[in-house]
Amino acid sequence: MGQQEISMPTKYDPKAVEKGRYEWWVNGKFFEAKDAPDKQPYTIVIPPPNVTGKLHLGHAWDTTLQDILTRMKRMQGYDVLWLPGMDHAGIATQAKVEAKLRSEGKSRYDLGREKFVEETWKWKEEYAAFIRKQWAKLGLGLDYSRERFTLDEGLSKAVKEVFVSLYKKGLIYRGEYIINWDPETKTALSDIEVVYKDVPGAFYHFAYPLSDGSGTIEIATTRPETMLGDTAVAVHPKDERYQHLIGKTITLPIVGRKIPIIADEYVDMEFGTGAVKITPAHDPNDFEVGNRHHLPRILIMNEDGTMNENAGKYEGMDRFECRKQIVRDLKELGVLVKIEDHMHSVGHSERSGAVVEPYLSTQWFVKMQPLAEAAIKLQQSEGKVHFVPERFEKTYLHWMENIRDWCISRQLWWGHRIPAWYHKETGEVYVDVEPPKDIENWEQDPDVLDTWFSSALWPFSTMGWPVKNAKDYQRYYPTDALVTGYDIIFFWVSRMIFQGLEFTGKRPFKDVLIHGLVRDEQGRKMSKSLGNGVDPMDVIDQYGADSLRYFLATGSSPGQDLRFSYEKVESVWNFANKIWNASRFALMNMNGLKFEEIDLSGEKSVADKWILTRLNETIETVTKLADKYEFGEVGRVLYNFIWDDFCDWYIEMAKLPLYGDEEAAKKTTRSILAYVLDNTMRLLHPFMPFITEEIWQNLPHEGESITTAAWPTVNEALSDPEASEEMKLLVEIIRSVRNIRSEVNTPLSKKIKLHLKAKDEKVLAALERNEAYITRFCNPDELKMGLDLEAPDKAMTAVVSGVELFLPLEGLINFEEEMARLKKELEKWNKEVERVQKKLSNEGFLKKAPEKIIAEERAKEKDYLEKRSVVEARIKELQNQ
Repeated sequence: MGQQEISMPTKYDPKAVEKGRYEWWVNGKFFEAKDAPDKQPYTIVIPPPNVTGKLHLGHAWDTTLQDILTRMKRMQGYDVLWLPGMDHAGIATQAKVEAKLRSEGKSRYDLGREKFVEETWKWKEEYAAFIRKQWAKLGLGLDYSRERFTLDEGLSKAVKEVFVSLYKKGLIYRGEYIINWDPETKTALSDIEVVYKDVPGAFYHFAYPLSDGSGTIEIATTRPETMLGDTAVAVHPKDERYQHLIGKTITLPIVGRKIPIIADEYVDMEFGTGAVKITPAHDPNDFEVGNRHHLPRILIMNEDGTMNENAGKYEGMDRFECRKQIVRDLKELGVLVKIEDHMHSVGHSERSGAVVEPYLSTQWFVKMQPLAEAAIKLQQSEGKVHFVPERFEKTYLHWMENIRDWCISRQLWWGHRIPAWYHKETGEVYVDVEPPKDIENWEQDPDVLDTWFSSALWPFSTMGWPVKNAKDYQRYYPTDALVTGYDIIFFWVSRMIFQGLEFTGKRPFKDVLIHGLVRDEQGRKMSKSLGNGVDPMDVIDQYGADSLRYFLATGSSPGQDLRFSYEKVESVWNFANKIWNASRFALMNMNGLKFEEIDLSGEKSVADKWILTRLNETIETVTKLADKYEFGEVGRVLYNFIWDDFCDWYIEMAKLPLYGDEEAAKKTTRSILAYVLDNTMRLLHPFMPFITEEIWQNLPHEGESITTAAWPTVNEALSDPEASEEMKLLVEIIRSVRNIRSEVNTPLSKKIKLHLKAKDEKVLAALERNEAYITRFCNPDELKMGLDLEAPDKAMTAVVSGVELFLPLEGLINFEEEMARLKKELEKWNKEVERVQKKLSNEGFLKKAPEKIIAEERAKEKDYLEKRSVVEARIKELQNQ
């Protein structure tokens, strides 16, 4: 057999295969962008994970898809840059560090700003190291020489430049607005950091007394505590019920303040009583009404959600306690009319979970309309951003078309400090990249910028922008693909697009590949409360990175959610094990074959020609599908080729020449095994980098690593459609014989009689050419092949395209059983004929279906009719015996 010494153990052990390999890749600089002028650049920037904790399955999925793209493009000869980095994640990280301090009995105020930021940097270093270990475990081909962090010096420079530029253009302004306030973290939130949940609440109806004593006006509210800040009651100008009251005043109960009844079209006459209380400092719509009617704004709450001095006797109470007390007090005053149960949507802070308070505050905003208009216009041009799947473009555009100004200031210490200073005496505002010269007279704004403000610049700030002539920026920007989940299209994707357009004049990426969320087997979202989360690192410890990666990449179609299943990951491990064993067998029989000795010019068997044809088809299909991001389909094609065609058929057939006496046939078989395995490992490499590198290193190969080996291409000279058809016939015969054997419980080791009746000379010639395979896989002690063979008495039969099979089985089967089997088979062919004929008689199908599909259905009809008539004839024969 000429076995050679190979370094592949008998069993596939992912831990052993993966050990040390990643370090070898990184040390070999295989993942570093080479800035090679003869190569076309291909760029992806990693969506930077937050330095708040460990990576979850969603990160593993997201980065696996990016790794597949970058590994494939690297092999296709591109100069690939996959840039890693992390996000400082303002609110989230500060909250973690504050919680840590609380556990030590301290607060950030005990430390002061400078010391607190130092503590947070320590946290960042610890978690960044953790994330890098996880990236390594997943096998991600990242260029660490270009790693960035959203708070590093270069990015800070970019952030300041952008802020100042937008400010000078009038696109950043400071204003008093109702913002979403998180009383727990004591910071403003942008609209998309607010999660709305339906919660049971109540509608409280109050009768406000008219100041002239002529009666009352009934209003309804879900937030009674805000009445302390009411500055008007509004009705619709056309509401006949209230027209006589417009211009009068009411006396606010408890407070005793006189406030006007005003007319405004904002009021919905049909809703509630048609009269609404107006609290400009605590409701965004009331704020607008207040502006139109020049109403005062009375803030009645502190930043922590307790009532302030404007709340009178309720000062110091928690907002929800105050609500209960006010309702009790108004009831006592006889002002409470009724309380109705009411389910309503309440905003909660995405980060802390606290109920968000609409709150009057002076904040920094980005004027969004001009920026959004440019981004919308881009989508009407040829240079648009392509969403995959396309349907997500609608989601993106809908948000852009209805965008509100973006509140960008956050009352935190961890983040990019706003480059604005206020003069200590005059209050003058100074905004610039550098602080004012006479800094002692100025005080910097204490706020930091929203995390997404710096993340929005990620595709170009990481490349060295705004430095003039930054080398990486000029070569690798704009990027080619962005891979992300549909849940951050608004947060991040949209903001990168409008900032990229505004500051570089280009779209930041060509394609956006959108994936869904990872759910559990029952389709539920993974969460701490359900306890159904899965740590990707645990999965890797159990089944290896390759098994997890392949499952994640092929487990759903673009844009769809993915259901995690240990069972499916385990079946991928079985697939990897199959590849390992097949490769090991091939390597043991290569007899020390060297790369330069691979020779495909020798005489080839039908199996040789067929596997090379199938390889060409697989290369073509995989490349096309991968370019369309159809990784689930790629996985299916590779799995079928490797498991069925290569392992189950070709390797078994290769044993004939390998164990035979003909040296030339052995040499050709070894070369084909080496060639097919080499190309297959390359196709599979982006999905399963570890096992493919290990096998490839053992194969006769050229080059240092499979990571930089060329992507397989179709070699037309090796395609042979006729051999494919011949192989198809052989496989059908072998399968039919195996099926009959299993039906009559005759093991493969037991010799049988096999008669094959060919329908014409061509088929007979094919049978004769491949007699060795038929003998090897059907194990007959009597093999007859001919054009006009008589059907033997009492035989099992089968029909394949072009051949009738007879297995005389004297003493092994009774006549009745065979007759029952044939009738069952007849029923099967009757159904198939009926189905295909029904299709072909359907006018709609014939009009709409492509020519190719119709031709395929006609070919099926011909084949089924042939098979049916043979079965009918056989039944007739048996009946006459």
